[in-house]
Amino acid sequence: MTQFDAQDIRIKEIVGDDDEEEEIDFEGCVDKFYNHLKASLQLPCNVTGIEDFRWEERYVIGPGNRKEYEQLRKNQPSYKDIFELLSIERESISEWMMYGYEDITGLVRRTSDGKEFYLGLAEIKAIDEKSVNYQLLDDYAVWFVNSR
Repeated sequence: MTQFDAQDIRIKEIVGDDDEEEEIDFEGCVDKFYNHLKASLQLPCNVTGIEDFRWEERYVIGPGNRKEYEQLRKNQPSYKDIFELLSIERESISEWMMYGYEDITGLVRRTSDGKEFYLGLAEIKAIDEKSVNYQLLDDYAVWFVNSR
């Protein structure tokens, strides 16, 4: 069994199987994942961005000015930052989230300066790749991005 097969099995155990008679909509599946993560995540844990956040794209892969980027990073979350994931919420939103209300919201605290932000769970990953939190967040992000 490959790691992808194992991940697929774990995800189906949380949200159900496409073959089930009663199909649950996307939002219902997010709610199931939220309940699973709320019960299973070991918080706080250190996380970082999976890839550049939406606001960073113009600076990371576009024509944005490097000095301006470094200045903005002082008050905005960056995928390069390390955060402590403090809690998760449903039905919250912030300007930093790519997927808005569709995503589960994580309250994070940047370790370098203590600033707090709300980020989408589908956009962050645990730093410790051997931790249960890494697998939980990765399973959610893979499911979320592929189910939208």
